[in-house]
Amino acid sequence: MSTLHECMFVGVVAISHFMTQAGLGQALAPLDIISASFGVTNPGEQSWFIAGYSLTVGTFILISGRLGDILGHKRMFVFGYAWFGVWSAFAGFAVYPRRQIFFDVCRAMQGIGPALIMPNGLALFGRAYPPGIKKNIVFSIFGAVAPAGFVAGATFGSLFAELAFWPWAFWSFGIACWALAAFALLVVPRELSEKPMNPPGFDWTGSIMGVTGLVLVNIAWNNGPLYGWGTPHVYFLLIIGLLCLVGFVWVEKRAESPILPIHAMTGTVNFVLGCVGLGWGAFGVWVFYTFRFLQQIRGASPLTSSAQFAPAVVCGLLAAGMTGFLLTHTPVSFVMMTSMVAFAAGIIIAATQPAQQTYWAQMFVSIAVMPFGMDMSFPAASVILSNSMPPEHQGLAMSLVNTVVNYSISIALGIAGTVEVQVIKGIRSAYYTAIGLSLAGVLCGALFFMRTMRKEGWKVMEH
Repeated sequence: MSTLHECMFVGVVAISHFMTQAGLGQALAPLDIISASFGVTNPGEQSWFIAGYSLTVGTFILISGRLGDILGHKRMFVFGYAWFGVWSAFAGFAVYPRRQIFFDVCRAMQGIGPALIMPNGLALFGRAYPPGIKKNIVFSIFGAVAPAGFVAGATFGSLFAELAFWPWAFWSFGIACWALAAFALLVVPRELSEKPMNPPGFDWTGSIMGVTGLVLVNIAWNNGPLYGWGTPHVYFLLIIGLLCLVGFVWVEKRAESPILPIHAMTGTVNFVLGCVGLGWGAFGVWVFYTFRFLQQIRGASPLTSSAQFAPAVVCGLLAAGMTGFLLTHTPVSFVMMTSMVAFAAGIIIAATQPAQQTYWAQMFVSIAVMPFGMDMSFPAASVILSNSMPPEHQGLAMSLVNTVVNYSISIALGIAGTVEVQVIKGIRSAYYTAIGLSLAGVLCGALFFMRTMRKEGWKVMEH
């Protein structure tokens, strides 16, 4: 590739993470305005606008990565952008029937788009670049655009909701996705459009059981605060979901081409995924309830609260540069542990702020710190898994990271909602839940770092 061609290739792949986070922010910032058009006031029902999207992003990523390994990563990447655009448009049209359930379904279907583009985009990076400094840089770029994408989605969602008509945020988003699909067709190299030489088979039984289990467990956790855990359908869904996940593990151990090879779940992989799940779960609670705090407690408008998140864009870029340096000068386990500390620090700062206080005292600091958790954990986990798996399993490697990131956000919102409703009333209780998750992430990161130090010492990747 020429330099210009390579820049366009890296750009169209990295922007997939931007669009994924924008899809999260476009409904979160103007949540109250969107809710009013459906006549929804219950916080449990409002949380589904976010949780439904993260649910399908996290659930279907595992399958989409394997489909990319079989059918070709470029093909699935382009199709994912097109799908993302179609269901973004449908989410906007949900305003006309005025049915909240229709909007929730559209948001869930919209989330399948990122589930297709994220792991296959990262798999294209994994196939295009051998282990080394260039690979670390492109993975860092991929992580760096996440805060900017969230802020952009929240800002444009708020602009359309306050000054025009909120569905236009989704319609314009859909148009952008279709344009990116066409652009990806042109700039992704022809060599990367070929199917892998020895593609694995597709495990239909494991896929069905895994997806069903993840969906049912997630629905149960997010409906628990809404209907109460004593409601039969809530705990019934949870039990069935857990049984499906047990069956999934049993099937995967015996499958010829498992969707999730159990032998690949080494101690290192488990530690990495555990850190990512705890850290990003805490982040999901933090970002949802920080918007609730700014708008409900401090009376900020959706556009004003989106503007207050603007420092995350600059800090995300700084964090990405710092991550690229650390990945080549310190052990990856040290980078992961540092990211968990950043998550915990940002949440503790936000949780301890008084109801009325100047923005610059604590809220600004919290928003500035959190991108370091996001943009250090994601590239570190991606590099570890990409380097540990062969080219024909690059889709699976990236799927594992993205599954845990997005599914943990959705499940953590259900946990925080349960604490808020059943234990302690108010937004502050949800923050305390996030603190607990983030501190568990710090402990997991510290154990991972000590484990690798004992086995390998201060080992730095070649660059």
